Amino acid sequence: MRVAVVGAGWAGMAAAIAAVERGHNVTVFEAARTVGGRARTVLAAQADGTALALDNGQHILIGAYSESLRLMRTCGVDPDAALLRLPLTLRFADGSGLQWPDLPPPLDAVLGIARARGWTWRERLALLRTAKRWQRQRFACPPEATVAELCKGLPRRLFSEFIEPLCVAALNTPAHEASGQVFLRVLQDSLFSGPGGSNLLLPRTELGAVFPEAAARWLRTRGAIVCTGTRVHELQAQAGGAGWTANGLPFDGVVLATASAEAARLVSRIAQTAPFDLTVPLCDWAGAAQALRFQAITTVYALAATSATGKLLSAPMLALRSGDGRPAQFVFDRGQLGGPAGLLAFVVSTSGGDRVRLEQEILAQAHAELGLEGLEIVQTVVEKRATFACTPALERPGAHVAPGLWACGDFVAGPYPATLEGAVRSGTAAGLAVCDGEVGGHTSID
Repeated sequence: MRVAVVGAGWAGMAAAIAAVERGHNVTVFEAARTVGGRARTVLAAQADGTALALDNGQHILIGAYSESLRLMRTCGVDPDAALLRLPLTLRFADGSGLQWPDLPPPLDAVLGIARARGWTWRERLALLRTAKRWQRQRFACPPEATVAELCKGLPRRLFSEFIEPLCVAALNTPAHEASGQVFLRVLQDSLFSGPGGSNLLLPRTELGAVFPEAAARWLRTRGAIVCTGTRVHELQAQAGGAGWTANGLPFDGVVLATASAEAARLVSRIAQTAPFDLTVPLCDWAGAAQALRFQAITTVYALAATSATGKLLSAPMLALRSGDGRPAQFVFDRGQLGGPAGLLAFVVSTSGGDRVRLEQEILAQAHAELGLEGLEIVQTVVEKRATFACTPALERPGAHVAPGLWACGDFVAGPYPATLEGAVRSGTAAGLAVCDGEVGGHTSID
């Protein structure tokens, strides 16, 4: 088969790999000059003009990301070298918070909560009781429930220092708006998926090298065509269901692996000339994709003078107490992750407002919580449509769009929020489905 993959982000690369592994001819179209989508390498410069390779946002993977890790190995990337594996940790600069020990679940959670620093025994027991209740309910709840409703009755400090940052990190949606159902699925698959599933995996190199650039090389060595700087302006169904054309080139099947807005644009244009029986489902799919509401994530990179040890923070990653005038939820010491010494990445989920004000607040927060002065802002990366708002009972567009036309990406219907793992799982599923000629249903990778 001749398969077109439109988009070379993590989902598109996963779809292309799945099709090539089945022995098909694949062409990948990417509008940008680089691969990786919203998880890619960007170039910046220090004040003295020295080049600096950054990511377009700080990302965290976890040990339960089985499909992401499999694809890295397939492309020749050693996850142990590319990613720093740490136990699940939500520690603040003052040492309070929790850290999971290296034990099989659920013993790691029980002992991690029992040993949490800065919490009273009443608070620890309250969290243990709540976790046990979720486990008894098999991590299920009504579709309309929010994360805040799931945690009703928890002490205020537990909610603000554990639930809220965990929810924002996983769903990029405030707890009072976030889907309790999706939150519980994430907890089940990460905290109770087996040894190492809850581990944090922090990139030790640029995101492009972690997977998408290696995937592009792997694909090209196997005869696939990866065209960067090439936007697909039009998709058309060929007469008699004989396949599709992308920019006038014929293909047997197409996988849309673009952002939701671009996918909706292409599908809406298809609907204008499609056979009558396809018009309504195509319009419905485009409408569902266009209806998604998005949240921004801002990553502020800053440089500071380092200590004799070369470390600025006590750990590669620390939680921050966010609130009014304190926008960041996490900070990463990139010098401990293979980057330049003194480089910090402050992450602001569900971000908004003026960039200059945000940077000033970050500098003040760094001084107040971390005791750091003289930070120099290097680059501020704002992804305005970083993730969809993962709200209760959200209707997301399905993977199947039309015969021979599939969609993938972190916004496509599935059990996970907008994560790298959700993207690659949907990509692999779409790549397999378009090759198998499937015409309906939702395909998933377990």
